Amino acid sequence: MPQTIIDLLNKGIEANNADEYRRDNLICLPADGSLIVTGDLHGHRRNFERIITYADLENNPDRHLVLQEVIHGGPEDAFGGCLSYKLLFDVIRYKLSLPDRVHILMGNHDTAFINRSEVMKDGREMNRALCLAMEREFGKASAEVELATRQFLFSQPLAARCDNRIWMSHSLPGGHLIGKFDPGILNRRLKINDVVRPGSAYLLTWGRKHSQKLLDNMAKTFDTDIFILGHQPQEQGWCQAGKNLIILASNHNHGCLLSIDLAKSYTIEQLIESIVPLASIS
Repeated sequence: MPQTIIDLLNKGIEANNADEYRRDNLICLPADGSLIVTGDLHGHRRNFERIITYADLENNPDRHLVLQEVIHGGPEDAFGGCLSYKLLFDVIRYKLSLPDRVHILMGNHDTAFINRSEVMKDGREMNRALCLAMEREFGKASAEVELATRQFLFSQPLAARCDNRIWMSHSLPGGHLIGKFDPGILNRRLKINDVVRPGSAYLLTWGRKHSQKLLDNMAKTFDTDIFILGHQPQEQGWCQAGKNLIILASNHNHGCLLSIDLAKSYTIEQLIESIVPLASIS
């Protein structure tokens, strides 16, 4: 069983690196077809099932799906351990079934797991909760499973962009650290220091409360028009947090996804009209 999971994680790494649309740390989507974008999942299996149902990738061969932040949250074991790694393994299986159309972006909980730093959620330190649950399930092999999980998370791309000038990443650098961010990280091999504060992958996944000036500057930096991010909790599933920013959440009963025609140009108002509540999907 542990070796089967390790093999799965290693195949996931290979699929992330071999993604047809990946250019270094950026997914560059085509100018036709369609795209489903989601926010943080945090172990919410039912919403993942709804997302798969809505996307229906098997019957829509020109459709892509962007997922993010799968770990930390959801079901617990009898001792309060975080079982979100089970959903991560299923997301990887889904990626392997459609390797060039399922794209999983790196989030801040991923960088925290990679570098073993503390990350709090609902009053708990989530890495400890997840690792203890892994130890109980995998026993002596848990260290190998944890290492393979870290390596998989490290292999994820940092962002995706569409030809119609829509950008997706877990977050953007916060204003007080923007000067330390190197946009060149998207065009080179990722290093472990990049996911540790103040590395550029860390900054790209941890920033909050972006000013309009920062958003406008980042739009110029990334040559894009509209940002779709996760990271910042949204009780109603989404919000417009600037004239060119939508934040999505997919990890609770009010969670949402966003459906995009890759051949069409959008205003932010038109994108908002394309938001779909996950609870509406049976």
